[in-house]
Amino acid sequence: MKKLLTLSAILAATLLSAQIDFSSTRYGITAGPNYSRVQNAHNPSGPRYAFYAGVLALIPVDDNNQFYIQPEVLYVAAGESGKDKYYKDKPSKGYDAMYICNYISVPINFKGYFSEAESEFFAFGGPRFDFLIAQNVKNAVNPDYEKDTYGKAGSFNFNLGVGLGYSYKRQLELSVKYDIGLSNAYPDLKNSPIDIANGLAGGSKKKSQQILSVGLSYIFQ
Repeated sequence: MKKLLTLSAILAATLLSAQIDFSSTRYGITAGPNYSRVQNAHNPSGPRYAFYAGVLALIPVDDNNQFYIQPEVLYVAAGESGKDKYYKDKPSKGYDAMYICNYISVPINFKGYFSEAESEFFAFGGPRFDFLIAQNVKNAVNPDYEKDTYGKAGSFNFNLGVGLGYSYKRQLELSVKYDIGLSNAYPDLKNSPIDIANGLAGGSKKKSQQILSVGLSYIFQ
């Protein structure tokens, strides 16, 4: 919580000191595939391949068309599966497990183009706030992973993300981003009796959700 308050204060101070020009705000749409995992949560543990989609705003914070604040509102399909490569060739109920968590996500990115050129590379990063809207557990390897027992996902996740991309004429943009969760994605799972007894799934360690995404954005003139 202290980290969240500190980062929120830094964000607020930055917004207040920036030369924000809301009148020049442009809007766009964005979507793409993503790869998600949850560290120290389920066993066996593997990735979930899904997608995200949503809208964005591009708000200038300087007079040179180089630095921006880019808030977004996204639908993000995340979570993890049981597809651990160690179990690929071994009969295992856990290998077919799916731990599906879908969110409404609100990233607030600070974005900088490497030059004032229309077509240019850019970097971006900032906090991301995830609000759980749906959870589904399929073929869980043990009952402790069910959402009605110890496997209920947290209703809110706080993350930090960084990314790189390329913009074609400041309108069509391709990017890659990595988000790491700083909050506990499964706060009750640390109390799972089966995992505690067998020393599995990280025990009492924080369950951090991580997402790698590739996005294609179109920004309207």
